Amino acid sequence: MYGALIAFKNYVPSKGIIGSEWVGLKYFQRFFESYEFWRIMKNTIWLSLYQLLVGFPFPILLALCLNYVKHAFFKKSVQMITYAPHFISVVVMVGIIFQVLDPRTGVVNAILQFLGMEPVNFLSNPGYFSSIYVWSGLWQNVGFSCIIYLAALSSIDPSLHEAAVMDGASKARRMLHIDLPGILPIAVILLILDTGRILDTGFEKVLLMQNPLNLNVSEVIDTYVYKVGLASTAINYSYSTAIGLFKSIISLILLLFVNRLSKKVGQEGLW
Repeated sequence: MYGALIAFKNYVPSKGIIGSEWVGLKYFQRFFESYEFWRIMKNTIWLSLYQLLVGFPFPILLALCLNYVKHAFFKKSVQMITYAPHFISVVVMVGIIFQVLDPRTGVVNAILQFLGMEPVNFLSNPGYFSSIYVWSGLWQNVGFSCIIYLAALSSIDPSLHEAAVMDGASKARRMLHIDLPGILPIAVILLILDTGRILDTGFEKVLLMQNPLNLNVSEVIDTYVYKVGLASTAINYSYSTAIGLFKSIISLILLLFVNRLSKKVGQEGLW
């Protein structure tokens, strides 16, 4: 936390943190008054909310489906296929996306041409950026994310299912009235943690997928900090630290709010 003082000083490495001039909220004000502030915030929040809305329910659905699979070989095969993409590096993942969506040689455009449609340059169209980012992320992480839900499902008392079967309950009814309540505390805690990371969109993948044609919708807080604070010719450590501290404060406020809201409605909280 000592390094956070850089955000309130005109930091000069040769003078150190203590020796640098104190400027107060100068760099926070500079960020808020920047003509790109609202665009960056809109892009960051939209991408994070889209990712949360898509990425939160699918691991639960996958875990519920796998929990009722009786064929051991098929179940293990599905688990391995869905887990494997998680261990692919971000750079390789973006390379795969570029190859698959290439307008001339990509698989997707080859299928479109086979169906008599015109090829689409997905990566140059700003309207496709958020969907490509979110759904490719879901494909990469859905299997790994469902592990904790599978563990929670395995801890549910089997006698509950036996009684439900005796009463003639279908699998859908058992999912709704036994499985979902059983994993709800874990799901709420993970949702609280995900909400606390609402402004953290993933720097590497966004930066690698950016190009001059989609920059208007792909510039987020993390990439802006990198370009303006660290990658520019005049490196400004104080400005980049102020933006990072602002993001952390907002994330902390959201975390506290959602945790309190969760306990108000009678669910589990982080503390």
